[in-house]
Amino acid sequence: MLTVSAAEVDRALTFPGLVETLRTAFREGAMQPVRHHHGVERPDGAASTLLLMPAWTDFNAAGTSAGGHIGVKIVTVSPDNNAIGKPAVMGLYLLLDGVTGEPQALIDGQRLTQWRTACASALAASYLARKDASRLLVIGAGALSPFLAKAHSAVRPIASIRIWNRTPANAEKVAATLRAEGLPASAAGDLDAELAEADIVASATISNTPLVKGALLKPGAHVDLVGGFTPTMRESDDDAIKRARVYVDTRAGATKEAGDIVQPLASGVLKPEAIVADLHELARGEKQGRQSDGEITLFKSVGAALEDLAAGIAIYKALRAGSRD
Repeated sequence: MLTVSAAEVDRALTFPGLVETLRTAFREGAMQPVRHHHGVERPDGAASTLLLMPAWTDFNAAGTSAGGHIGVKIVTVSPDNNAIGKPAVMGLYLLLDGVTGEPQALIDGQRLTQWRTACASALAASYLARKDASRLLVIGAGALSPFLAKAHSAVRPIASIRIWNRTPANAEKVAATLRAEGLPASAAGDLDAELAEADIVASATISNTPLVKGALLKPGAHVDLVGGFTPTMRESDDDAIKRARVYVDTRAGATKEAGDIVQPLASGVLKPEAIVADLHELARGEKQGRQSDGEITLFKSVGAALEDLAAGIAIYKALRAGSRD
């Protein structure tokens, strides 16, 4: 069994390669049970959360059992970790042989999640962003932000990357890291002004107050909402939902977990039938993406076990072959 560090994940993958891997995965599908969500009570602190996200190759859809895999992501969320200088979210990904159940790889879960989340956004943008989209605004300066910048740059001709964060120093830190890798990144000061200029807005925050104001979006903009993962979190306002054609990664996940979708559905601002498509339908050509240069599109993701499985298989195969995805 391979034990795969974050650095080895980085060596195994490329952004264009993983985008295409996810495109194939959403087209072909996989078995994805509902994620397991367990509260772990503690007598002397905040409760932790244990999340188990399994998926396996759909042999019936593939028509063969050759090369099948089972995977499960194990994630813990421990809020008190911040007080001792540790990340609140920890995770591992376990990849198994789909026929024998033999362990094949134990992969750094945080890094796998960063790669697959960013590349799922880029996959959506390949259908939804204007082909000439060149100005990218990233809202949030957390660990995911540089991945989003690089993933979107892999599918569109990005000539300007602006990073905005409530703490400007953190935005400049991310921008400097991207510049060191040769990307045209800089920190942004005025969020409203940036929203009015951006071709692609990628937001990765845990805000409960909308940051993306729909009234400011220019015609042809694409909005990529990544951060909010509970019904109470919201990164975009009602105007953004009203002005946009709305897409999601999976209908089952987004309509239950994502405040940017759950809240507008509850208020009637968004009708269920107004969710144009999910990534399965886009990848299979069953539904259309962008239809004109002037329309605004909005994509909301909450993550899917299929993405973890596809990325885990890609990492395993690349390391076994000694090459990059």
